[in-house]
Amino acid sequence: MLYDSQGLAVTTDSPVVIAQINRFIDQALSYGKEAEDAILKAVIADRTCAIAHAYAAAYFLCQENANDRQHATPHLKAAQRHRPETTRERWYIQAIAAWAAGDIDEALRLHWAIAQDYPQDLLSVQQGQYHHFYRGDATNLLRLAETVLPANQSKPYLYGMMAFGLEQCGDLSQAEAIGRQAVALNRYDPWAQHAVAHVLETQGRVAEGLAWMESHADTWERCNSMLYTHNWWHTALYYLALGDLQTVLRLYDTHIWGKANKTSPKDQVGAIATLLRLELRGVNVGNHWQELAPYLHQRLHEHTLPFQDLHYICALSRAGYSDWVTEMLDSLNHVATVKASRQKTWSDIVLPAAKGMVAYANGDWTAAVTQLKPVLPQMPDVGGSRTQQALFQQLYQKALFHCEQGDGALSSLSRVPLRKQPSGYKLSALSA
Repeated sequence: MLYDSQGLAVTTDSPVVIAQINRFIDQALSYGKEAEDAILKAVIADRTCAIAHAYAAAYFLCQENANDRQHATPHLKAAQRHRPETTRERWYIQAIAAWAAGDIDEALRLHWAIAQDYPQDLLSVQQGQYHHFYRGDATNLLRLAETVLPANQSKPYLYGMMAFGLEQCGDLSQAEAIGRQAVALNRYDPWAQHAVAHVLETQGRVAEGLAWMESHADTWERCNSMLYTHNWWHTALYYLALGDLQTVLRLYDTHIWGKANKTSPKDQVGAIATLLRLELRGVNVGNHWQELAPYLHQRLHEHTLPFQDLHYICALSRAGYSDWVTEMLDSLNHVATVKASRQKTWSDIVLPAAKGMVAYANGDWTAAVTQLKPVLPQMPDVGGSRTQQALFQQLYQKALFHCEQGDGALSSLSRVPLRKQPSGYKLSALSA
């Protein structure tokens, strides 16, 4: 029995495993590009180390695609076969198994249990926040980080997690203060940088936000492709706000899609969201849709995250892949891989929203409005940040404008009772 850098017991006698697990922990919390290398080296060093296998399974599951899910399976089976000595390790393995089985409620229950009894386990907190994020549950995303704050006052990465949760809950002043504190403690914390970027964008502090992101852009070279491209996406949004559309397109070509892992769902979503926003501003994006769409073919039947699916189907429609769109819509009609508790989200929100996105992409404005308007108040349930969610409202607004052909179309949005985001959540632990 040895201990990792978080002070947690690990069932292994190999110092090499501990060194690689420590490396993995740092890479995962910093969204580093060497996380996979680190955890696979840990597994090789001790193939009986259950928690190392569980971390590897979690890494692959987080990629949210069928191919990486297959890579996760043998690691999960190995983690379950080599029963570890500690309760924390067993709970973590059970949480990853629940995730793999699509039982996110059970996964969250276990991550919360770990947070209560082993609060220094920030990897578990990070994964719990991830699940809350794709449930649209900002309040619990924040509270999970708050729960472990007293035990992690000296760990800068937790402050980045706190900052993002605060921003998603609408407490912008605290989010900015804690995000800046996290970056002051560790300049190479891209998640904390990202949280501050959200605040500055929400407050319309465009020049300040652009300076903030570009002053830290050199640190993103250490990031995995997801956060590298995502932070450049946020940078592009500032240029979009300034009306510098050519720079947005250049950033798409050089950093957002140009340096993407083109098989990564999250990188694909960022690229799709960029092109849609450019088109909303009247930019002809040329053949960019046709260049991107072939990479989406393997996504048609995955249905891992509804937020992703809505982007995929709109991109395929914009690219003119009508056969693939029809195939994906039919597949969405028969989603059988999700638990009963989430079936209603897919049937009542995702499917009509997908039809609305297709109608929008095809210029069928009436159908787009008809399909999107009833589900807009529930769209936070499909996940994504407040900034990402704004795209659905913008697409609806454009469709409505075309339907009514006049300035009055914009005021008509008030007839859609959009769900209010949580706000004003205060953290008693922050004074500690």
